Amino acid sequence: MLERETEQLDVSMKRFFLVFLVCLVALTDATPILAQAQSDERVLVAQQSEPRRRTLFDLLFGEEPAPRAPVQQSQPRQSAPARAPAPPASAALPPPKPTIDKAADATRLAVFGDSLAIDLSRALERFYAEDPNLVVLGQGVSSSGFVRDDYFDWNGALAEQIAEDSFDIAVVIIGINDRQEIRANGQTYPALSEGWTNAYQSRLNGFLGQLRAARKPVIWLGLPPMSRSEYSAAITQISALQKLAAFSAGAEFLDIYDRFVGEDGRYSAYGPDVSGQNALMRKDDGIHFSSAGSDKVAFYISQSIRTFYRGGGISLAIADPLNGTDAASLLRPPYQGLGQIRLLEVAGAVIPLSRVPQRANDLVMAAGTQPNTQGFSLEQLFKAPAGRVDAFGVGISADSPDETAVPQ
Repeated sequence: MLERETEQLDVSMKRFFLVFLVCLVALTDATPILAQAQSDERVLVAQQSEPRRRTLFDLLFGEEPAPRAPVQQSQPRQSAPARAPAPPASAALPPPKPTIDKAADATRLAVFGDSLAIDLSRALERFYAEDPNLVVLGQGVSSSGFVRDDYFDWNGALAEQIAEDSFDIAVVIIGINDRQEIRANGQTYPALSEGWTNAYQSRLNGFLGQLRAARKPVIWLGLPPMSRSEYSAAITQISALQKLAAFSAGAEFLDIYDRFVGEDGRYSAYGPDVSGQNALMRKDDGIHFSSAGSDKVAFYISQSIRTFYRGGGISLAIADPLNGTDAASLLRPPYQGLGQIRLLEVAGAVIPLSRVPQRANDLVMAAGTQPNTQGFSLEQLFKAPAGRVDAFGVGISADSPDETAVPQ
């Protein structure tokens, strides 16, 4: 009896000892797995062929565990490469106009000037991209002007262009670099002083005189307002000198100042574009035009250029209204707007409405009557003779013996 109880106790102790060993093994196996999962965030992936794990029930009831298959440790997950942030959606740009081949005898439009002319020539290229009969020649030189002829001599450069006959129509926009002292006749004059003005006008007249002698149509653009008030005031004075020189030389002056001001009459960076939509017209420097602003100026030029160019080439064969007059022998370019009208006034072919007639004090009489040089009484003024503009068909006859008749 004692021996049987001893055997049962031994079996119980063995089972307890086996359970203790199983628990110890299980804890030993789980500890590094948990630590590894916490540190490296790795997982153990068993192969598809691995049998189910041995449990405590299998150990107590004597089932032989199947041989353990080696456990493969998965590689650490590789995070997907970070994608670059998508660029912000920009405003849809209009598709570029298709470029076409220009005709061999296409009209050559040359754009002279400073950096404003560089932007303008690009805008004109866009405007006339689909016109095979006009080609734009960019002749702009950055940082140039009429003051520093030691840096770039515009009169000398224009003489070379005219000698080569390299263009048909000239567009000029220049002056943003001319607010500085000028050196002429061995002297230096401060900007916008009297001596400066005389020297500047002389160079303007020399430039325009060459174009006039070569019979090249000219469209001279005035300068727009600037963001800085002091600089804008100086540029406005320079533009006024250019306007006077252009009128004197018979050039077409295109004043764009009012096209780039706000409701208060001052500089505005925004304004309506060619389609009427509010857009940025000027660059951040407050001087140059943006692409939309340059396109707007190009549109204005296209309207002024119709006098010379109508899509099929430049037209210089026009009727001369000065033939047979004293002004016919004057040197002049083709019709140039206000400049040409002044020549017509000289010839007497055009009388402006603002001019007072030479015989404004003469009474307008009907045909067959003689003008009155002795004046009229009040009664005579009320009794108009027949044929006078205020007789209305009931006036008295000029030949009547009535005492109120007009004295002869």
